[in-house]
Amino acid sequence: MTLSFWRYSHLALAVFSSLFLVLASVTGSILAVDAIQEQLPNYKVENFDAITLTKSLPKLRAIYPEINEIQIDHNQFVSIQAIDSLGNDVNAYIDPVNGKVIGSISKKSDFIQWITALHRSLFLHETGRIFIGINTFFLFLIAISGSVLILKRQKGLRSFFSKIVKENFSQYYHVFLGRIALIPILIIALSGTYLSMERFHLFDNKKESVSEMNTVSTIAAKKIDLKHTHLSAVTKIIFPFSDDKEDYYTFELKDRKIEVDQYSNEIIIENIFPRAVLLTNLSLDLHTGRSSIIWAIILGLASINIVFFIYSGFRMTLKRRANRIKNKYKATESKYIVLVGSENGSTLRFGNAILKQLNDQGEKAHLAELNNYTNYPKAAHLIILTSTYGLGDPPSNTTKFISLLEKNKQQQEINYSVIGFGSTSYPDFCAYAKAIDSLLAKQSWANRYIELQTVNDKSAHEFVNWVQLWNAQSNILFASTPSLYNHIPNGLEKLVVLDKTMVSEKDQTFLLTLRAGIRSKFTSGDLLAIYPANDNRERLYSIAKNNGNIQLAIKLHPSGLGSSYLNELKPGETIKAQLLNNKTFHFPKKVKKIALISNGTGIAPFLGMISQNKKKSEIHLYSGFRQNTAITTVYQNFASEMKLKNQLSNFHIAYSREENHQYVMDLIKRDSEFFADLLVNNGSIMICGSLKMQFDVESVLNSICLIQNKTPLSEYKTIGQILTDCY
Repeated sequence: MTLSFWRYSHLALAVFSSLFLVLASVTGSILAVDAIQEQLPNYKVENFDAITLTKSLPKLRAIYPEINEIQIDHNQFVSIQAIDSLGNDVNAYIDPVNGKVIGSISKKSDFIQWITALHRSLFLHETGRIFIGINTFFLFLIAISGSVLILKRQKGLRSFFSKIVKENFSQYYHVFLGRIALIPILIIALSGTYLSMERFHLFDNKKESVSEMNTVSTIAAKKIDLKHTHLSAVTKIIFPFSDDKEDYYTFELKDRKIEVDQYSNEIIIENIFPRAVLLTNLSLDLHTGRSSIIWAIILGLASINIVFFIYSGFRMTLKRRANRIKNKYKATESKYIVLVGSENGSTLRFGNAILKQLNDQGEKAHLAELNNYTNYPKAAHLIILTSTYGLGDPPSNTTKFISLLEKNKQQQEINYSVIGFGSTSYPDFCAYAKAIDSLLAKQSWANRYIELQTVNDKSAHEFVNWVQLWNAQSNILFASTPSLYNHIPNGLEKLVVLDKTMVSEKDQTFLLTLRAGIRSKFTSGDLLAIYPANDNRERLYSIAKNNGNIQLAIKLHPSGLGSSYLNELKPGETIKAQLLNNKTFHFPKKVKKIALISNGTGIAPFLGMISQNKKKSEIHLYSGFRQNTAITTVYQNFASEMKLKNQLSNFHIAYSREENHQYVMDLIKRDSEFFADLLVNNGSIMICGSLKMQFDVESVLNSICLIQNKTPLSEYKTIGQILTDCY
């Protein structure tokens, strides 16, 4: 698959800096925990921000005859170095109002000091700091390039936080966690880079240093206002060593350092800190989390995420490399040209399988991406395998193909065959493949060898249909065994069938209950991925969590691969499947009023959500079925039980093939005021079932929103009030 400039940059930066970033992230996580522990003992006194120097210093002088210094750290803990009235040395945290000792000062442990040195310089002193600084800046560039890739994937800033198409675990969580951790990681990177550069005085301003840091001015008649200077504005106070008039108080404030006459309180010397010092203190606060326990927790989690990003990023890269193109022959010498269009590399797997079989039979063949289309002087056959990205758009490695097709006219007649990959769940099924097939048909040199073939959900069985058509015409035969083209993910989980109940013979609907492993974590609205008959065609089912078990509501389709497979299961048998976290379709925890809309078996996850509604949120369930059957009676009985427990407010049901037939959209139109009010008052709507139902429901809701709320439905979808899980 063609990698864009941003993807190349993202990968190259990660490869170069991965080792350093892993070390920095692990040590950073440990230091974040230390920053949290440092703030757990609360030595900050009540109403600290209201304490002035007048309120504090005289009392402390009375209690401690000899004071060396007082410090106020980033947590606003006040510590003192002094000698008390009994002659004892005191070095402890105190209450600045009454002088009472409230905590002891402990040094950093040897382990934390060791971790700090490793984090800052890798024990390489200044050289190590340079390495860390450079790699911290690379982290900033990685975050920026990763953000651009997400924007390209999600098609714009407005969709940045919209639902992510889940291709696999690494891809999904790499993007999902990347969006969440983006801001903290950028702050970590920028503050760390600044601190490294500041270490080598790259921000020193000589003019500023002369005019501000070294400005020594005797300021006649200007005094420090002890009554209105708060302790929170001070970082350190150094007391005079003696009663000599030449010994002064030294006050270090947030932005300056002043020396004050101990008798008259006149300011003798005032040094204003340059902006670089203020930025350094801010960067330390942001980079270490030393001033906020909440920020320290966020930094710790972000640091752990960096390690995960490196792992998941390399895992995705290795997966792409496993599908990379390996050609034995050049394009100019090959008889068979196989061109592939793919957004994530899955279609390339089929192309590689064809290439290998051609080479194994002694044929010169060449595999390339559609963007690499050129003149093929010895080609006799052109085989094109392409997916469709988004709503009929071309994949990223095919965007140049149409212009290249016009530019590169083949000089001999070439047979061509196009195979389209996509999903029938979307209206533009294989649209790009159809467009290519039509364009090739118009070329004078192109001869359609096999009619356009389409493959749904990467089905090896459907791909074999094309193989059989090819074998019927060609002397070069391809394997027609689907398993050769299959790909099933590793690490599938074993689930035990507990119960299977056919609740409606008429509708051929059954409930299936499965038990997952003890460590499995899932909830209603998550997805179960199954791979029937060792086929790489993934079948997804929305699940309900019922008494800790997985429950599915399934309609048996005569030719349905997934439903037929599940229908044949018997209690006690095991299946291998994958539980997928579908966080974007979890029950909203902070929303008090929710409308659930479903048709057919789409009601399944909603049953689990209602059962788990222990907080008694106001739930309104709208469901559409064809007829009133045994299964709808089960759902009505369940609804009645949940109403008694105050876990469900209303259950509205529509039958499309009964007398006075209705669709679920009719119920929504009837209750238009309810839905308009629900959205205006920050309620949520969840939709589960068929894609056609989703489109129809959203069309009705959009009309209601435009008429009654003067707002399109898209506005509510953007802010996450509309949640969908439809296929």
